[in-house]
Amino acid sequence: MKSLIGATVLFIISAVFVPGARADDHWRSLFNGKNLDGWDTWLGKPHRSVEVAGLKKNDKGDYTEAVGLNKDPLKVYTVVTEDGEPAIRITGQIFGAITTKEEFENYHLRFEVKWGEKKYPPRDKAIRDSGLLYHCVGPHGAGGGFWMKSFESQIQENDFGDFYSVGGVIVDVEGERMGEKGPITFKKGGTKFTGVTGRIIRSPKSEKPHGQWNVVELYAVGQTAVHVNNGVPNMVLTGLRHKVDAKETPLTKGKIQLQSEGAEVFYRKIEVRKIDKIPEALLR
Repeated sequence: MKSLIGATVLFIISAVFVPGARADDHWRSLFNGKNLDGWDTWLGKPHRSVEVAGLKKNDKGDYTEAVGLNKDPLKVYTVVTEDGEPAIRITGQIFGAITTKEEFENYHLRFEVKWGEKKYPPRDKAIRDSGLLYHCVGPHGAGGGFWMKSFESQIQENDFGDFYSVGGVIVDVEGERMGEKGPITFKKGGTKFTGVTGRIIRSPKSEKPHGQWNVVELYAVGQTAVHVNNGVPNMVLTGLRHKVDAKETPLTKGKIQLQSEGAEVFYRKIEVRKIDKIPEALLR
């Protein structure tokens, strides 16, 4: 009995003093399992292979306007049952994203994601692609006509956790570069690269095989963000910022987007909680 009491006390103490957490922290679901309440949908200009009634095309057959906000004639975004549980299905047939109506700051986000089988032009011959966009601000379509200005934690076959700048956001990172102009790979304790506006390769790789659910997490506090995939941290970004009237300004909050980018993908168990500190173990 004494050992049981001691173990119980130890559990309570550890729950209270976990770095980066507070005793009153609780997870809040962003997906109710029934519909897309709490989310907006955005679809950009479709590929010419897609037929969308009433959408304008030029003489070459290319679309000249986006489908737009909260218009989804082809049901790119739906709620389905996958592996016995509710999930958001994104077909990928038209590039775009679902976007939280709410902004978030100083938070821990986690969800599960799994690839489907279908792929669509112009990426029907390419590896499957989607993405988590965070601190999303400004108009829809600012990034390539499809996404908001944001920081991306890549969700792409073999590349989970890569960073991409969407709409010109800026970060600093420790890492190593192959050659003078090669891509930067994240490496804690490596060379400090500042003012990065391109791709940064994650390290290490921690994806599960096709057909299995991956757990994706994001820790974001102040101007620091950590990408975590299946329990493995593989990207630490600092100095998160963007330009406002040509002046670099911290970007520490915004909406969350999940991308539609040519591949069928399922998202489930999307939840968030407030934090005031990123656990030290993830920053080392």
